Amino acid sequence: MKKAQYTQRGPVPQDVIDAVEFQTPPLSAGQVLIEVLAAPINPSDVLTLTGEYGLLPPLPAVGGNEGVGRIAELGPEVTQLKVGQTVLLPIQGGSWATHMVGTAKHLIALPGGADPKQLAMITINPPTALLMLSEFVDLQPGDWVIQNAANSAVGTYLIQIAKSRGLRTINVVRRESAVEAVRAAGADVVLVDGDDLGKRAREAADKAPIKLGIDAVGGISTQHIAQSLGEGGIVVNYGAMSGEACSISPASFVFRDVSLRGFWLSRWFQQASPARRTEVFGEIAQRVASGQLQARVQATYGLDQIKEAVAAAAAGERDGKILILPNGPV
Repeated sequence: MKKAQYTQRGPVPQDVIDAVEFQTPPLSAGQVLIEVLAAPINPSDVLTLTGEYGLLPPLPAVGGNEGVGRIAELGPEVTQLKVGQTVLLPIQGGSWATHMVGTAKHLIALPGGADPKQLAMITINPPTALLMLSEFVDLQPGDWVIQNAANSAVGTYLIQIAKSRGLRTINVVRRESAVEAVRAAGADVVLVDGDDLGKRAREAADKAPIKLGIDAVGGISTQHIAQSLGEGGIVVNYGAMSGEACSISPASFVFRDVSLRGFWLSRWFQQASPARRTEVFGEIAQRVASGQLQARVQATYGLDQIKEAVAAAAAGERDGKILILPNGPV
């Protein structure tokens, strides 16, 4: 058994993490042993390694916050799961490992037959996209939404979920080379960011009010999203890819009543009821299993290649997710 462990944090994320051998303890009542099939590397994972994320686990720690696995062994008194069943790994559980011990009652069983690589990515990015479309504005079929970082995993999921709800999307990228992939994902409109984004976005919406803006970049890009919105529109920020604070002109707040909100999935997990969490993940799992929801995968790595994998995930201009396959191809 191996796990990707780090004992310190530093500015170069791949330098602080290594694959090390370990043994799981004997299973206690209610526990199961999980063979990890696939686990992604998210931006939050990279920021956790550098110490810049908003929630940092105590050291030493195992990397990875989501993934999918197969039940390998049942502990005493476990009756609700079976050996061989596919389950969603517990969030923030250290998923970059060949095996994990989990509490059976906290695990969510997943549909059989679905691609484990796609199922591995459903804990963080799809619910982020789904909830940002649902929790801030009462959107109706035909309404417009604008988002930046549209070529990211969240952006791709948001396009697909919006389309299934009859919403129309304006999708903003930072380079011309990303346009075609976003268009292929089902985007209604794709624009390259710039100082005149607001004007071009309003023209693309044929002057219909854009009610919701999704911002993952921060800095002046937040202002560009805000300028695109109609009166009373809401900008929801969930990241700072630029490394800069959100910037919005007071004119947007004062004269057009635009507001800025933040979204952090960790907080939603803390506040949502178990029934609501089950509802959200049930919807997402079914969409992934049916092929309605999927994200691009750029490359997969074994656990012994964890340094190369983290470096690839931290690099700019990727065209898909980086996945860890701790026990080999799935």
